[in-house]
This record gives sequence, C-alpha cells and structure tokens, in this order.
Amino acid sequence: MKLKAVSLLLSSLFIAAAAQGADLLQIYKEALDNDAQFTAAKHTLEAGREKLPQGRAGLLPTLGVSVNTMWNDVEYQRRVSGAAVATGQYNSHGYSVSLSQPLFRWQNWMQYDQAKLQVAQAEAQFLQARQDLILRVSQAYFDVLYAQENLRSLQAQKSAIAQQLELAKKSFEVGTATITDTHEAQSRYDLSTAQEIAAESDLEIKRRNLQAIIGREAGELATLRTDTTLEPPKPANMNDWVASAEKDALAVQIQEAQLEITDKEVSKQRAGHFPTLDLVATRSNAVQTNGVQTNPLFPGVGYEQDSTAIGLQLNIPLFQGGAVLSKQREAEASREATRSTLEYSRRQAALGARQYYLGVVNGLAQVRALEAALVSSKSALDSNKLGYEVGVRINIDVLNAEQQVYSTQRDLAKARFDTLVNQLRLKGVVGSLTDEDLQRVNGLLAR
Repeated sequence: MKLKAVSLLLSSLFIAAAAQGADLLQIYKEALDNDAQFTAAKHTLEAGREKLPQGRAGLLPTLGVSVNTMWNDVEYQRRVSGAAVATGQYNSHGYSVSLSQPLFRWQNWMQYDQAKLQVAQAEAQFLQARQDLILRVSQAYFDVLYAQENLRSLQAQKSAIAQQLELAKKSFEVGTATITDTHEAQSRYDLSTAQEIAAESDLEIKRRNLQAIIGREAGELATLRTDTTLEPPKPANMNDWVASAEKDALAVQIQEAQLEITDKEVSKQRAGHFPTLDLVATRSNAVQTNGVQTNPLFPGVGYEQDSTAIGLQLNIPLFQGGAVLSKQREAEASREATRSTLEYSRRQAALGARQYYLGVVNGLAQVRALEAALVSSKSALDSNKLGYEVGVRINIDVLNAEQQVYSTQRDLAKARFDTLVNQLRLKGVVGSLTDEDLQRVNGLLAR
C-alpha cells in the first residue's frame, strides 16, 4: 500500500509538471545535448583545435628508427675462362637512428601561424553555431506558440459563429430574421472549419520542427504572459548597432581570420624559393655473420660496423618546374577572393543589424497599436451584439466583429513573438547573443 501511495504521488507530480509545460530555457538545454547540428559543431571544434599541434610539429625535431635483417645467398665468379663459381650464404642485420631538427624553414613558421589562426576561426565558428542554436530554438518555440494561438483563436471563432448560427436559425423560425442571416452564418461556420483543419496541420508541423531540434516531443510549452512588457533596443540608435555588426559579427570575425590565413598562405608558398637549414644526426649499426663458404675465394668473414654522424644540412631550391610560382599566384588569388568575401560579410552584417533593429522598433509600435485595436474590437463586438438584439444590426455585422476580435488577438500574439525573436537576432548579428539573453526572454513566460 505504501509503495502504491508513493507511486501515485510520483505520478501526480509528473502530471503536474507536464501540465505546467516546459519553458524556453528547458527546451534550449535539451537542444544543447540533442541537436544534431550543434553536436556536429562541437566535434568540428575538436577537430579544428588539432590544427595547433599539427602546425607546431613542423618546428619540432623528428626522430626515426630503422631496423633490418636479411638473408643473403651470393654467387661469385671471376670473368676469366674456366674460373670456378664460389657461393656463400650469410645473414646481415642492423639498425639506424636518425634525428632532424629544423633550424630555418620559413614555410613551417607560416604553417604554425596559420594553425593558431585556424583554431581561433574554429572557436568563432563554434560560437556562431551556439548562437544559431539559440535562434533556431527560439524561433521554433515561438512558432509552436503562435500556431497554438492561431488554432485557439479559430476554434473560439468557430464556437462563436456556431452560437450565432443557432441564433440566426431560431430568429428565422420566429420570423424576426431572414434566411440570409442563416446562410451567412453557415458560410462563415464552414469556412472556419476549413481554417481550423489547416491550423491543426500547421501546429503539427511546427511541433515536429521543434522535435527535430531536441529529439523528442516537446509536449505543452509555457506561454507568454499577457502582461508582458517588451523593452526597446539599447542603445536606441540604429547606427551604433550597424557599426558594432560590421566590427564584431561572428561571420565577420570568421572571414577576418580566413583573410589572415590566406595571407600566411601567400608567405608560405613564397618560401618555396627560400633555402632550408636542418640539424641532422645519425647513429647506425651493421652486422654481417660468418657465412657458409664453398670456395675460399668468397669473402665470407663476418663483421660489425658502428657509425655516428652529426652536422648541418642546407638545401637550396633552384627550379621546380614553375610549381612554386604557380602556387604563389594561386594563394594570392585566394587572398583577394577572401578579401571580397570579408567585405560581403560586413555588408550583410550591417544589413541584418538594420533589419532586426527596425524589426524590434516597429514590432514594439505594432504591439502597442494592436493592444489598442483589441480593446476597440471587443467594444465593437459588444455594441454589434446589442444592436443585433434590438434590430439595428444584422447578423453579418456581428460575425465581422467577432472575426475582427479573434484576428486582432492572433496578430497581437504574432507581433509579440516576432519582436522577441528580432531582439535575439539583433544581439546575434553583433556577436553578443548569450544564454543570459535567452534567460531574459524566458522570464517573460508564464510558469
């Protein structure tokens, strides 16, 4: 009995938590662990960080060991008429240890500098992927909320139309209204049914889109509070946001790193004309055993030899078929292409800053206008219902007023959702979007 009571308690707590609904922050935390794109970005960052030890390797010594053993079967004959053939079989083996330390290899230093830039670029790309995840989660979350609001609005409108249809039928039966009122109400009811079906399909699609990010069905979601107050962008100057985007946008930082990488590539390819200087050292041992002899002319006496060599090795490239010059021209062309891509990224960042800044500012104005319109629409609906009852308004007036109320409610919800997402996108385009921004938006949700 005690176990059953505990089980019922846990079940009730789970149901209560499910009924409360997951909020935006909870969905985001699940996405950090389950989103396939972000998981790929994490592994891409791990791969990118390996560029540094790879680049450093070109500056460090290399050490190699070679070991060999061979069985030799030799025939020996002098080039004179009637000379006897001597044969011998013996084993030879040995080892060699070689050490090489680059002293001057300019291309290796350029490759090391490139590696450091590639790691910085990988870090920026990962930050961009994290910001992209915040935006994708937020957009998918509010898409579900809007689809729910749209469906709820259509269902409420359908219910109101059904009541008006029933009233029109009764009024026609008692002779206080024409059949036209009934037909108009029936037409609106049929149309609302079709819209409801489309809204249900859209809601299912939006839920599946969110499921693709977090790897499970999200269930009920926390909704936006009705008393939510949206804040204007700070600073309240579009040019400040544009200047920040052109400088700090992650897409710009990534391309700036790429431009430096291509610049190092030009220097690396130019170094193909430079001499290289290495410190080299070798220690070797060779052994030959006494072999089996069939003729005393065959030198089958065994021996062992040890040798050590250390010195400097200078290589001077003179001509390589024009490959060095060709690669240098290729690197220079790639650098100019990257420079143009960087300029394009700056322009796109500036455009995004203007777009999202205006989206926030205009969205706030739209929210205020729709809030006022909702109050007016509700007053108009009450007036039309009263006028219909006393005979100064017809059925179509009431239906239009009801549709206006529900359409305004839906548009107000969309304006709020779009403004919140644009606020996040504005922070993202200047490279300053963080988890704290998501927490701030999450604080506007009802729990």
